[in-house]
Amino acid sequence: MPVTLKFKKSGHGAPFVILHGLYGASDNWISIGRKLEDRFTVFIPDLRNHGHSPHTTTHTYQDMVDDLRIFFIEHHIEKAIVLGHSMGGKVAMMFAAEYPELVKGLIVADIAPKSYNKIDTPYKTVMEHELILSLMEELNLVAVSSRKEIDTFLAEKLHNVTLRQFLIKNIHRNKDDYFEWKINVPVLKHALVLITTGVNSEWFDDRRPILGYRVTFIRGLKSDYISDNDLPAIKAIYPEAKIIGIADAGHWLHAEQPEKFIEAVLSVV
Repeated sequence: MPVTLKFKKSGHGAPFVILHGLYGASDNWISIGRKLEDRFTVFIPDLRNHGHSPHTTTHTYQDMVDDLRIFFIEHHIEKAIVLGHSMGGKVAMMFAAEYPELVKGLIVADIAPKSYNKIDTPYKTVMEHELILSLMEELNLVAVSSRKEIDTFLAEKLHNVTLRQFLIKNIHRNKDDYFEWKINVPVLKHALVLITTGVNSEWFDDRRPILGYRVTFIRGLKSDYISDNDLPAIKAIYPEAKIIGIADAGHWLHAEQPEKFIEAVLSVV
């Protein structure tokens, strides 16, 4: 069943919809949204099981596409540029393929239309997600009294400070004043295989080539989510796609190099 998504909205002009990635939320994209709001009406929803949107028992790409379709109806969005990062990029690709009449342009940030569980892909990325969700599940939030304690617990196995800070943004205090994850950890952990394998090249077999809207892939050149080896497969699906690389940026390219990221976005809209 589709759910009603919480969201942030700003600006004026043609609709521009931003979809965050796994563990993300609309809050992570506010600064990027501000750079667009003088030209666009920017919508940044929290996807299901994230941010302030409802928690559900399932988390599939079809679920998220159905939610987004209802979101477009509820907000009278007839046609939009859709930008998606990571998991949100796969949602954006699937949504655009299912509803091309609603999409003026597709911008995919640092994710490829492939399965990330295959031997020839960065399987360590999948293992990192498994570790992250296991740590989140193991952490007894009722027993901790500060974000520093949470960081100390995560730091034993997650050595990337930036990643830990990003994950801790998903912590808030509930009505009983205990810490609580905003994301639905058990459901996301259960759905991880679907998240990492879905919207792959095979899914596009009966849809390629896609030519009905402008397509841009923006990749972090220090990220392994889109490698040079992925480019032929991307072009087979999207023959006219523009591919932009951002130097000195990893997977969270919009946070690591925000000025270069927004420059890339503005160059194609």
